[in-house]
This record gives sequence, C-alpha cells and structure tokens, in this order.
Amino acid sequence: MPAREVARLAKVDVDTPTALEVDDLVHEQEPALIARGAAYATEYARIRENAGILAKNLATVVVALRVRHDDMRGASGAYRKDVGEIYAGLGEGDREKLQTAVRWHVGNILRRYLTPRELEKLDLKPTSPLERQQDSRAANAAIVAAGRAELQAATSKKGRKPKDNELPAPTVRETADHLRMVHAATNIMNQLSPDVINHAMTDGQRAKLDEELETIQKAIAKLRRITRKARSEG
Repeated sequence: MPAREVARLAKVDVDTPTALEVDDLVHEQEPALIARGAAYATEYARIRENAGILAKNLATVVVALRVRHDDMRGASGAYRKDVGEIYAGLGEGDREKLQTAVRWHVGNILRRYLTPRELEKLDLKPTSPLERQQDSRAANAAIVAAGRAELQAATSKKGRKPKDNELPAPTVRETADHLRMVHAATNIMNQLSPDVINHAMTDGQRAKLDEELETIQKAIAKLRRITRKARSEG
C-alpha cells in the first residue's frame, strides 16, 4: 500500500511529523499502533528511496549552473553565490551531508558530460568518483585474495611431513597455491592506477613505488628463468 494511503488510514501526519513520547501513544489500541508504525516505516522507506534521486537531480542542477556560468570547475564567485542560495534553507549539518552526496554525483556527471580532452584541460581526473570507488573495492578484494592465498600456502607447508634426509614432494595443493598466489599478485598489479601515480603521488612516493616495482620485476624474472628452463627440459 502506498505510504500516503497507509498514513491516511492510520491518521498519521507524515508530511510534518513531530517527535513523540510514549505517553502520547499509550492510549492507542494495538491495531492503531500497528497502523501508525506501518505508516512511519513506509514513509521512511519512501524517503530513503527518493533521497538518492533527489541528490542526483540536485547535482544535475549544479552542473547546469556551471554550464550557465561557463565555470565547469565551480570556482567563480557568481556560481558559488547561486549554489549558496540553493542550500540557504538548510541547517549546517543537513547542508554538509547533502553537499557531500551532491559533490559525489557532480563528479560522475562531469565525466559523462565533458570529453576527455575537456577534463584534461580543466585538470580534472579522467576517472569518476564511482569508478574510483569500484577500483578501490577491486583493489581491496585483490589484497584480501592475495592474503588468503598466502595463508593457504603457509598452511600447506606446515602440514608437510618430509621423510628423514629426503626433500618432500610437492603436493597438488601446493601447486594450486602457487597458481592462486600468482593470480592474486596479477590482480593487485592490475589495480595500480596511472592516474594515481601521475596526479596523486609525490615524487618521493613515485620513487619508492619504482623501487618496489623493480624488486618485483627481478623476482618475476628469476621465476620465469626457472619456468622456461623447466618447460624446455620437459
């Protein structure tokens, strides 16, 4: 049942609700309390559902204002004055919370509205906040997968019981662990973003990253010599 209909039947004002105390409601019978609760719950869900759409629409308005002001970075005083009027009726807490959501949507909308060349000219990152969020989640998942593969490999080694004066034969699990670890390492390397390296890192951080990459490159080269030799001898 639509939220407004539930509220009407329960005789609950969901448009301008007031905070209630228990003493305000104890006189109501169970069916009335259930109907009242359902009205509040339904209206809460409706507001939550529409909140994202409203924030996105507001972000679209903000981008349109940037176009009108010929100020796609939103830095001019005239643009800021217009945007300030939009939020003028909100309290500080509500304004900050909404502005944070709107900025996220603005970042995504700009990446769809502007061309890569226009983004570069404005010194804006080519990736949207949504893409960076997805990349971050993928990177975290890759790191977790790598940690899990490393733990599984360590567990496999602990479980080995070699015979006296004899090297243990690799198990099926150990060979699978090697493939899992390489796959996890590849996923992590694929998460390294040229955009972050070029625009977010300091020179010192880039130098440190280059050192680490060189170490990885040497380790890979050493392992590849082993795999190539083993394959040729096989």
